[in-house]
Amino acid sequence: LHIAILASILCLIIYWLIRDSQRVRNLSGKYVFITSCDTGLGNSLAKWLDKRGFCVIAACATEKGSQELQSCSSLSLKTVNLNLADSNSIARAVVFVTEETAGKGLFGLVSNAEGTAPIAPTDWLKIEDFHSVLDVSLLGLIEITLKLLPLLKKAEGRVVNLINAKGLMAFVGGGYRLSKWGMEAFSDTLRIEMQHFGVKVSIVEHGFFKAGVVNSDVIENYLLRIWNRLTPEIRDSYGEKYFVE
Repeated sequence: LHIAILASILCLIIYWLIRDSQRVRNLSGKYVFITSCDTGLGNSLAKWLDKRGFCVIAACATEKGSQELQSCSSLSLKTVNLNLADSNSIARAVVFVTEETAGKGLFGLVSNAEGTAPIAPTDWLKIEDFHSVLDVSLLGLIEITLKLLPLLKKAEGRVVNLINAKGLMAFVGGGYRLSKWGMEAFSDTLRIEMQHFGVKVSIVEHGFFKAGVVNSDVIENYLLRIWNRLTPEIRDSYGEKYFVE
């Protein structure tokens, strides 16, 4: 029994030593760029990293989001407007990050894009419904990652892609789950390629958080609008009972 206790203590000590060796030191001067910081996980992470001493650059979609974040953060936290569906907006954000980092490179890029997507059976949807999601949650995130890779390589930084685990369960149509599976594939490929430059790529598959839960009324309203725009042939093929259930 004594040997078992000593072995357990030794294992804990080794674990603590290994864990502490992985901690990032000298946080001052390390720049982290985070997308989608108006609310939710991006907002919470920006505040937390700011308190830890990182130089946080938070991308917000609205002026209101920027002002609210700055009001409860340190003066070192900077915000920039970003519309992931707009290449010009992405280019302006990249210029801002480049100027802020002032030749030091980018220590971290945290990509996070959550939104309310049209959710319905696949043949209820139009191609525009897929574009409205994929242009932001997949193509937009890929575009800004590609444009920031030179800064990440300069600092031998890391890319962290936040992916809601519910998006990996394919039980309903729409672009939301396509975007999550796409980000998984993009991240896995990028991880292999960036090893040569000392850049780490990670995926964080998170679950449900209060800050990111979409009101069920919003989803139902989306579904109702889509149902009402369907052709009579499609509505009749499913039936009112199917829609209600």
